[in-house]
Amino acid sequence: MAYDNICKYLAENYPADLIRWLHDIEVTEISVLKTELNTEPIHADSLTLLQTANQILQWEFQTLPASKPSLPLRMLKYWVRLKEKYDCPIEQVVIFLKFTRSEKVYTNQLVDTNTSHCYRVIR
Repeated sequence: MAYDNICKYLAENYPADLIRWLHDIEVTEISVLKTELNTEPIHADSLTLLQTANQILQWEFQTLPASKPSLPLRMLKYWVRLKEKYDCPIEQVVIFLKFTRSEKVYTNQLVDTNTSHCYRVIR
């Protein structure tokens, strides 16, 4: 615990040094952000626990492909919260209820830097 607190102190007070050491880049403009992450409530459309398989099925019903936050990001957020709470396998399905020509209905994953999250889509 003491090591953790010392490292947090160093990260907050000497961020440029840690950035240089850990990421090998020089920066001049740095903002140290608050470390408390917001956990606002989010509501899935449908959650079912298959008790014999100890697996969660999540169904999201969509009429429009566009949303804020984006649907791929929402699916990742649902997955993380469910995994934290239940620690079991999760299968996610997005079901589009209306026809659209939008290419977004073909998106079935979020890929960003070091993160990749997939889910199933039914059109």
